[in-house]
Amino acid sequence: MAVTPSTMLPLGEALPAFRLPVVSGGLRNGVAAATLSDSELPPQPLLLMLICAHCPFVKHVEPELSRLAEHYSPEVTLLAISSNSLITHPQDGPEGLRHQAEQRQWRFPYLLDEQQSLAKALKGACTPEFYLFSPNEAGLQSLRYRGQLDGSRPGNDQPLDGRDLRMALDAVLNGQPVSGEQRPSVGCNIKWHPGQEPPWFGAPA
Repeated sequence: MAVTPSTMLPLGEALPAFRLPVVSGGLRNGVAAATLSDSELPPQPLLLMLICAHCPFVKHVEPELSRLAEHYSPEVTLLAISSNSLITHPQDGPEGLRHQAEQRQWRFPYLLDEQQSLAKALKGACTPEFYLFSPNEAGLQSLRYRGQLDGSRPGNDQPLDGRDLRMALDAVLNGQPVSGEQRPSVGCNIKWHPGQEPPWFGAPA
């Protein structure tokens, strides 16, 4: 199975501005929000997860994403984002994402990046891909970790335990520096709109 690695956005990068539709989760006072923006997020650690509904690499890690949400919420804000082109992959549209979230009983917001602007601002390359931000001394969200969940991949028999990401989350929550030894995630490439592929796009996976 061909794989695409993360581009590994430089640490310390600021959280890109965004306002995206919410297709699942994200209840506010019991009412589903239509959109969510970066300015509406609480001043605490933020985990962005570039995922989608159809990717076998994402399906492989879904159980651990559920465990992460259970373990780290509400101290960490979790946001799932799907940026795949609905032109080429309509199965990653709102209905498919809602079904995925319902199957896994995810309560965190699932956002649809239909214009792919957030994925490009993050220099996203694959699904799944993870970005952990936390407020810096100025109170601005700053990138602390990007890369893999752990070493588990479909068929490689390594434990799906979120080891790498959990170590980063624990460090941030304990006010400690995150290790700079961070490994790229790998997975299916993000499905860019035809003719709008970013410079870092390689051969399709």
